[in-house]
Amino acid sequence: MYVLDTSIISALHRNYYRSRFISLWDSFDDLVAQGLVSSTREAFRELEDLGGDSFEWAEKNVELFHMPEAKEGLFVASIYSNIHFQANIEKQKILRGGKNADPFLIARAASIGGTLVTMEQLKPNAAKIPNICDFFKVPCIDLLGFMEKEGWVF
Repeated sequence: MYVLDTSIISALHRNYYRSRFISLWDSFDDLVAQGLVSSTREAFRELEDLGGDSFEWAEKNVELFHMPEAKEGLFVASIYSNIHFQANIEKQKILRGGKNADPFLIARAASIGGTLVTMEQLKPNAAKIPNICDFFKVPCIDLLGFMEKEGWVF
């Protein structure tokens, strides 16, 4: 099971047009149909702010964007109990209405035994998704890793 960050959904729609990358989208749509892709309500809200093709796709696939369960809420609390990871709540996100899907995505991946897929990269001493996933031993890959894990060749 894959848990998709907002950045992945946005990158797919921004860089891989359905009319040009037909086999990629067929493969991706197959994963969705099999129930192997999910995300969170908070990611849906971030996509809503972005608008465009990404949000149109999200609206058509709203069932993929889950409300956090109690155990996920507890996991989010454990993330932010680490003072270093509190830096993940960026000032700009707070100023834009507090939308921050990151901890909820990590919590979802941890709770379902899934792999988080994000465009963010592991950086020393950062409070980014890959760093938090690494700390909590939650599998985390980027878009290329996702395609490689699925064995996609185009």
